[in-house]
Amino acid sequence: MEHTHLHFNTSIGVKKPENIRNKQQACPFCERDQLTDLLAVDGPIILLKNKYPVLENAYQTVLIETDDCHAELSTYSKDHLHRLIKFGIKHWLEMEETGRYRSVIFFKNHGPLSGGTLAHPHMQIVGLNDIDYKEKVTHEMFEGLVIAEEEGTRFTLSTKPRVGFYEFNIEMNDSRYQEPFSDYLQIAVHYILNHFPFKATSYNVFFHHIDDKIYAKVVSRFVTTPLYIGYGLPQVPSNLEWMANEVKRIYFK
Repeated sequence: MEHTHLHFNTSIGVKKPENIRNKQQACPFCERDQLTDLLAVDGPIILLKNKYPVLENAYQTVLIETDDCHAELSTYSKDHLHRLIKFGIKHWLEMEETGRYRSVIFFKNHGPLSGGTLAHPHMQIVGLNDIDYKEKVTHEMFEGLVIAEEEGTRFTLSTKPRVGFYEFNIEMNDSRYQEPFSDYLQIAVHYILNHFPFKATSYNVFFHHIDDKIYAKVVSRFVTTPLYIGYGLPQVPSNLEWMANEVKRIYFK
């Protein structure tokens, strides 16, 4: 039988701490001496098993990005940025290579509309036992207006967004890590939080490994359009060229 839906364990879900809105909730990631089931550590960066594995038929891990609870990807130093993304990609691809999972997803939530529950900067790497996320991926999702390109790494604004409106894409070959990949990723996040034409507080980053390419799709998050919720119809805004030129003007003078 083909599996198409993830199953969410609500009995575990109700126990998860939440401090994006509930500011009185203590941050479990700040209590580093209390963390358990550590898988890999690189200074302030920690990969560990998820204490609240709400997804059934999956192996869930959390990547704590930094020991600074108030930090954010758009403000990381270049050294920390590259250290973090290299670390994350390495462990994501290694989990893929084990062959234990049909597919492995790697993603980041930030902000109250992102679907996340903890404010402390973190990502998740999840091995899916019986679902292949790549079956729902098309190459046109990553097509777009070119903002910048360097060392075979490309930064675009989607002309055929997956959900709709504004989605940034960064791509590189999977043969070796390229620093512009993380630089472009940081620029996309910084633009969303600081220069977006609408006030934005939330975003997601979704990594994909398709046909010897690694992609990061950076999605600004607002209330999802009802046309997508009800009918799966993405919308393409009329000002994509303006936005692509704005990003060039601000970051690539």
